[in-house]
Amino acid sequence: MIQDSYIIIGIHVQDRIHQVPDIQTLFTEYGCSIRTRLGLHETNENKCSGAGLILLEVVGDESQIDSLMNALNQMDGIEVQKMKFRHD
Repeated sequence: MIQDSYIIIGIHVQDRIHQVPDIQTLFTEYGCSIRTRLGLHETNENKCSGAGLILLEVVGDESQIDSLMNALNQMDGIEVQKMKFRHD
């Protein structure tokens, strides 16, 4: 079945070094809803940023997606935003 929309969740992580284990636990719990995951952070030859951005393409039941977002929002130092693109 072809979906009628794309849903992207953006997750801004303030302290990725310390928060990654808890975030990864949630990603494993909601793994069947995550189609694509992309992690971004600033880096160069002298420094690797402690903050980062994770983009998720999610699928399935929207109540499950909302549950994932609510769980992420409960974590300190995490900002979550959702984008939804409908297509015919």
